[in-house]
Amino acid sequence: MNYKLLFPTYRNRFLFIRENLERLSRERKFERALNLGTGEGDYDSMIATHCGELVACDINEQDIQYARALNQEVPNLEYRVEDALNLSFPDNTFDLLLSVDVIEHVGQPERMIEEVGRILKPGGLALITFPSLEYPITYDPINRIMSYFTNRRIAQGAYAFGHEYLVSPSDFRNWSGRNGLAVLKEKNLSGYLIAFLEMYWTGLIQRIFKANAGNLSEQKKRKTTLRPTTKEPRLTVLTDTVIRLDEVLFQHARHSVGKGFIVQKKA
Repeated sequence: MNYKLLFPTYRNRFLFIRENLERLSRERKFERALNLGTGEGDYDSMIATHCGELVACDINEQDIQYARALNQEVPNLEYRVEDALNLSFPDNTFDLLLSVDVIEHVGQPERMIEEVGRILKPGGLALITFPSLEYPITYDPINRIMSYFTNRRIAQGAYAFGHEYLVSPSDFRNWSGRNGLAVLKEKNLSGYLIAFLEMYWTGLIQRIFKANAGNLSEQKKRKTTLRPTTKEPRLTVLTDTVIRLDEVLFQHARHSVGKGFIVQKKA
């Protein structure tokens, strides 16, 4: 069971990818796709239904081993260990790319966007999400207040999950533009309500139970870990209700926990 889908922030990212893939795949055919930073592979079986061939890659070899076992029955899926800052694929390889909350881990986010622009075919699309620097104060009041006085941060709240930095939406738009990527869609993912409901405790839960809690390139074996499957818990209906209410109240607010972008490589 993929219990991560019960967390509104995670579920919101998943729905952004799934709903846009469903819409876009009705409009055009995607022959070859890349999931850049697949992690434990819990999106891959869903993504693979919308393309002819899916390559899923991650820098963490243990995560790739788990993802390969999880999705061994998906026929059009290949796994590879890759560095998002130095991908081995030739120019103009993919007509679809997905990257879910990866750019905040790579150390050189603009370099990753350069690689995205390089390996996409002209006219190709990328669906990218990331945790926003402009997060609601209800998500992490401690780090928000600290930011007014110091550059130091505590590794919880917005800076949990191995986040050494967050991404400014304006920086992302600038990086995209400089690398030939036009922004087609931008969406807030999780406003003040969801931020309040997930304040601090989700980061603590991940630190305790997630196998690769810091989303690192390497990890030590831990005694107590949980790994996801591809099954959705029935209680996601409650999570979806919270997400809809949050969107009604805060979809036009400046601040959100995360951002979802669709960009297209210029022909």
